[in-house]
Amino acid sequence: MFKKILIANRGEIALRIVRACKDLGVQSCIAYSEADANTTAVLEADERVCIGPAPSAKSYLDYARIIGAAVSRGCEAVHPGYGFLSENAEFARACADNDLVFIGPAPEVIDAMGEKSNAKQTMKAAGVPTVPGSDGPVESVEQARAFAEAVGYPVLIKASAGGGGKGMREVHDPADLQKEFDAARSEARVAFGNDEVYLEKLILRPRHVEIQVLADSFGHAAALCERDCSVQRRHQKLVEEAPSPALSDEQRAQMCKVAITAVREVGYVNAGTIEFLLDEDGSFYFMEMNTRIQVEHPVTEEITRTDLVCEQLRIASGEPMTVPDGGITVPSGHAFEFRINAEDPAHGFRPCPGTIKHLRLPGGPGVRVETHVYEGYTIPPTYDSLVAKIIVWGADRAQALARARRALDECEIEGIATTLPFHRDVVRNAQFASGIVYTDFIPEHMPEYFC
Repeated sequence: MFKKILIANRGEIALRIVRACKDLGVQSCIAYSEADANTTAVLEADERVCIGPAPSAKSYLDYARIIGAAVSRGCEAVHPGYGFLSENAEFARACADNDLVFIGPAPEVIDAMGEKSNAKQTMKAAGVPTVPGSDGPVESVEQARAFAEAVGYPVLIKASAGGGGKGMREVHDPADLQKEFDAARSEARVAFGNDEVYLEKLILRPRHVEIQVLADSFGHAAALCERDCSVQRRHQKLVEEAPSPALSDEQRAQMCKVAITAVREVGYVNAGTIEFLLDEDGSFYFMEMNTRIQVEHPVTEEITRTDLVCEQLRIASGEPMTVPDGGITVPSGHAFEFRINAEDPAHGFRPCPGTIKHLRLPGGPGVRVETHVYEGYTIPPTYDSLVAKIIVWGADRAQALARARRALDECEIEGIATTLPFHRDVVRNAQFASGIVYTDFIPEHMPEYFC
């Protein structure tokens, strides 16, 4: 096991990694920007090093500053968390060039799977079902138009290096193609420094179901059940649950088997997520792979009793994972995660940075909260607006949903607008309670929040 690692991230995921380090007896050194000097993660880490001013380009996205911090502090490895440089193959190579272990897959695997259009072609070659899409990046609107006319509208434009709904545009009318194509490329350039996009046929009423995977350097590969991420707004996940209420035991086993096939095909090592679109007829299609830990990983931890971040550290240090080969495909209970963001849901989820004047976090049986904030903490306007994740577990979906209602009602955050009112409405929505939820849930059943 490592003696010391650098955490190249911020917020709740940085604190989550600090805690995993403490559990394994690993020293943690956190790299932070000037805007994050007073976050809980920075205060709880064993060591801390400032890597620059608030803008991400001058801190969390600056290879040289991060690697310099890791080398100067005697770290053996770098954990990138999620976002920022977590799926950047060049950063992973730079770590290796400086004798640092990148806690994630190998650079060539990130190239193969982290870049979305390449990943799709790789999976297609391996026999994994895929959504009809362009053969690699689309370089011009003329190429995009030719693809759309061949498969038929609607189509989905997606950033090749994307994630989190950024650089993604639906096109239902040919007249909108030019505008949406340009917008997707512009957003992708700003978010990822890469404006390549590709196109897919848009499946109109899918569910978004993803499989958590782990693999180590001893040839073991595992799937750890699935997560349902169908409650989304403009392709941004807002609520996740595990297991999916849409899957039978047979379907779960089949999807997990396909996910393990994908992992073995590319020689994947460490934690990752295989994301699928589940059609109404039960068919499923590979969408993309996230070559990192996910925001929603706690729901999988709750139903499998597995510490995924500790598994990441074990695998990266050269130890075998503790999860059995083949994984855990029988869930224990049911879990939900609610992303509490500093956004105003009554006004189009407008970002609302500011100071938290009062904070009361929920507790009690089956309730877990992941957060880096505290009363008096100021949410900066520079970064993602995530304030906290409220995770609940129950013996079955009904108990988990009851605990969710209780936990969300208990939670109090004053001084900034948050998505708490939205989540309280979600858990009291009859359609959500039924478990029959597609990615169009918000516009169809909560239109007051879709604008």
